[in-house]
Amino acid sequence: MSARTHKPHEVVEQALALSRADGCVVIADEYSTANLRWAGNALTTNGVTRGRSLTVIATVDGKEGTASGVVSRSAVTAGELEPLVRAAEAAARGAGPAEDAQPLVGGVPEAPDFTDAPAETSSAVFADFAPALGEAFARARAGGRELYGFANHEMVSTYLGTSTGLRLRHDQPTGTLELNAKSPDRTRSVWAGRSTRDFKDVDPGALDAELAVRLGWAERRLELPAGRYETLLPPTAVADLLIYQLWSASGRDAAEGRTVFSKPGGGTRVGEKLSELPLTLRSDPHEPGLECPPFVVAHSSGGDQSVFDNGLPAHATEWIGEGVLKNLTTTRHSAGLTGLPVAPALGNLILDGGRDRSLEEMVADTERGLLLTCLWYIREVDPATLLLTGLTRDGVYLVENGEVTGQVNNFRFNESPVGLLGRATEAGRTEKTLPREWSDWFTRAAMPSLRIPDFNMSSVSQGV
Repeated sequence: MSARTHKPHEVVEQALALSRADGCVVIADEYSTANLRWAGNALTTNGVTRGRSLTVIATVDGKEGTASGVVSRSAVTAGELEPLVRAAEAAARGAGPAEDAQPLVGGVPEAPDFTDAPAETSSAVFADFAPALGEAFARARAGGRELYGFANHEMVSTYLGTSTGLRLRHDQPTGTLELNAKSPDRTRSVWAGRSTRDFKDVDPGALDAELAVRLGWAERRLELPAGRYETLLPPTAVADLLIYQLWSASGRDAAEGRTVFSKPGGGTRVGEKLSELPLTLRSDPHEPGLECPPFVVAHSSGGDQSVFDNGLPAHATEWIGEGVLKNLTTTRHSAGLTGLPVAPALGNLILDGGRDRSLEEMVADTERGLLLTCLWYIREVDPATLLLTGLTRDGVYLVENGEVTGQVNNFRFNESPVGLLGRATEAGRTEKTLPREWSDWFTRAAMPSLRIPDFNMSSVSQGV
């Protein structure tokens, strides 16, 4: 009999009951996905999937400290449950003391919905979106455009139980839409993406209209050399850069002198002003439309994440406030090492504090500069300065006297997001956006467009 015939909360309780370790954490993730794909103005595939994964974390106390063992498996049957628990215990007994060991979190009341059935998605999530997409296909066809892309919706219900009595639950919907429009001869390609919880706030017709304008801009092609240009970064590009910055904001690494947030001579740069603009970079598990787990869910330890922190409440956190570095990511263990506050990384990221101006208004105020669509293939060059390199993609446009006058070649860039925040001269209206590069890992972001007076296009790229 499959463990899927048991409710997820029952599997958690059974695994905890089987445990012989000094401590135990069990995480059951129940997931379902629905997707649509299309090419050449026609749907090609659609599908729905369901599954479950189970993670058991065993902790064993010893004379030299507490060790942990972690085992995760998918599609665990009822007969495989005890072997899974024993495997985690064996891994703990075979491991040395865990550096990040802390008492397991306790004292939190049981979530009232812990015993409820998992939330599920289905093709019904596209009930309004699919017909609107069909209308967009017709308009694109009439306008000489071809639409390609996909829409994906995932629902993950996470059940977390511990031997200390924690019983927590979170339902996480994640929706992404990526849409490409191409000219019939495939010489021009433009992209737009959206992040959504339920596809009720996504208008494929409006996206197609936006892409039609950009394809029109691309009819005139210009070649520009590498160099520094005044550049308008749209929200998706800002998100990709600042998500990487968040991933690099380890408090421990900074305190040990290994990152851009390390203070010369020792310590961290917390309290230092990073931007002349009054920008605030923050995360909040209860941010409307960008909700994420309000407690730590850690399937493994590493970096500034610890399995011992599972269930730790996660609160709204300012990483940068009014331009000043306020917090770096920490576990309870690394907070104790560094003297920094406990600040677990959260599943969303918001930058606000800019002016209430659209990207179009910022273009209208540009005498000469570049307008980007998105970035991709972002890689780190130097952790000490957080220098990143990557490529522009699907449209770089020349702006002259407040108007887009044509599409230029793509570039490779070399920039640090920390440096960009320090040099930005304008931030626009914050809006929900889909980070293109990191959309497989991080989708809940809200960012403004940024004006950078001297963005470093280090070389010309032949990519599209």
